[in-house]
Amino acid sequence: MNYLPLLLAITLTPAFADDDALPRINGCLIAPESQCPNADLRDADLSNQDLRKINLAGADLRGANLRHARLDLANLEKANLQGANLTRASLQQSNLRLANLQGATLIAVQGWGMFAQGANFSDANLSAAYLEFARLSGAKLHNSNLQAADLEMTWLSKADLKGASLADTNLQEAKLGESNLERADLRGSRQHYANFQDSNMEGCQGCPDTWN
Repeated sequence: MNYLPLLLAITLTPAFADDDALPRINGCLIAPESQCPNADLRDADLSNQDLRKINLAGADLRGANLRHARLDLANLEKANLQGANLTRASLQQSNLRLANLQGATLIAVQGWGMFAQGANFSDANLSAAYLEFARLSGAKLHNSNLQAADLEMTWLSKADLKGASLADTNLQEAKLGESNLERADLRGSRQHYANFQDSNMEGCQGCPDTWN
């Protein structure tokens, strides 16, 4: 009896992940590309999870643990991430438009090309964050910590950076036109070809005199 066709059929059958084996929190499947808009994920432990392309628009993620989570291309528009921990999370090209990240921890986050127009990062810790080419136009960054962050080619036009720390930050070619830099700290920052046109620099430390 020839068992070869049967053996090949078994060998070549693709192994699909069993959704029942994946964790769920309040009905949200914790997996890439899941559809979880407006999900209740308060204080959830999502550390180290693969959440690429997940839809969490409008979700409640207050206090969630997202350390080292992979959120590339995720939809977090209008999500509430207040006080969440995103240390070393990957948010490359993710959508954080109008999201609330007040008081969140985003230390060394990977946010290349991130879309966060109008988002609230007040009192957030973004030290050493990699945000090249990110879109932060109109974002609120009151008293945020951006020390040693990489903001090269980042759009910060009309952003509110009042009291923010941008010490030792890479601002090369950053777009800061019409931004509010009142009492911000830019000492030691790299500012080559950055645009500060019509920005408010009252009480700013380390802001360029040539744009006054």
